[in-house]
Amino acid sequence: MRAVTWHGRADVRVDTVPDPAIQDPTDVVVEVTSSGICGSDLHLIEVMAPFMSVGDVMGHEPMGVVREVGRDVTAVRPGDRVVVPFNISCGTCWMCSQGLQSQCETTQNREQGYGASLFGYTKLYGQVPGGQAEYLRVPFGNTLPVTVPDGLPDDRFVYLSDVLPTAWQAVQYAATPPGGTLLVLGLGPIGDMCTRIAHHLGIEHVWASDVVPERIARAVGRGTDVIRSTDQAQVVGEIREATAGRGPDAVIDAVGMEAHGSPVAAIAQKASAIVPDAIMEKVMQVAGVDRLAALNTAIEAVRRGGTISLSGVYGGASDPMPLNKMFDKQIQLRMGQANVWRWVPDILPILTEGDPLGVDDFATHRVPLEQAPQAYADFREKKDGAVKVLLQP
Repeated sequence: MRAVTWHGRADVRVDTVPDPAIQDPTDVVVEVTSSGICGSDLHLIEVMAPFMSVGDVMGHEPMGVVREVGRDVTAVRPGDRVVVPFNISCGTCWMCSQGLQSQCETTQNREQGYGASLFGYTKLYGQVPGGQAEYLRVPFGNTLPVTVPDGLPDDRFVYLSDVLPTAWQAVQYAATPPGGTLLVLGLGPIGDMCTRIAHHLGIEHVWASDVVPERIARAVGRGTDVIRSTDQAQVVGEIREATAGRGPDAVIDAVGMEAHGSPVAAIAQKASAIVPDAIMEKVMQVAGVDRLAALNTAIEAVRRGGTISLSGVYGGASDPMPLNKMFDKQIQLRMGQANVWRWVPDILPILTEGDPLGVDDFATHRVPLEQAPQAYADFREKKDGAVKVLLQP
């Protein structure tokens, strides 16, 4: 089959790789019909590169049609249409029973000290082949795939794999009170979807911060007030002016480790391109290498007693945080990989009853799998208005 494979920093290719096959009695094989490129995929060809290997199949936002099932699979059958969550969870362990599928005890990567395995995402998370491919082996066929109805386009459901539950969890963790104000830092796919979900859930005052014109236009068009800057002083000043000087009740950091405005961390990240992977891997596991500009803006902006919700990915082990200021402001902080199945029952009915979140036209680009290298480059450089890209094998 054809698949998007990792070959180095800023280097993805479409190669022919072995077809996946049933390995365990509860496996299923899915023919992929759509698969998103995520901002987290860009981390793999940049700062997280030391944890990748040449030939790794990328992608963790797939959906498709079941083509083969293991002998113990009863929940789906060939021909069923399914979305595949990005975190690989058994659905039956104690953690899964608590709605913490991202911490699944069956697939935890204990040797690495990390949580549940993820499709297409580094040796830290199991190095499991991903879904930017023609076919995908999916374990836990009775509990992991999300069955969706026929008759609607892939765009209606594909974001259940990651974007929708990640953004939904971010908004839930933010816990904006009735009548309150939410500020979203970053209007990439997750930040954009956070604003849409916030409006849908009735949050009265939704603000965001970004500088990319296409992203700003999308958010403004759906009723979000946008601060057209990522400069901390300007963002904090404008949001305080809009909130009687206090700041917003909640802030979502939808940017993460590669925020602009962190020169020291930027140097550390660039060093990963010249330092041998074996050395840089150890450095990243013990040092602070993240650009914390967005997180620092969130800490400065949020009102005293407010909440910060992190959906942006951070990879450094010892990033410096202003704990004195956080303690003094009595900030509540929530974060973590999205627990996809925790939120599916809340989100799926919204998708089948209509399109209030605008998922049908959420993608800015839909391209054949063979054009993935160029799509990655355009997304990385924010060219041609690229905000969300779907690959279609």
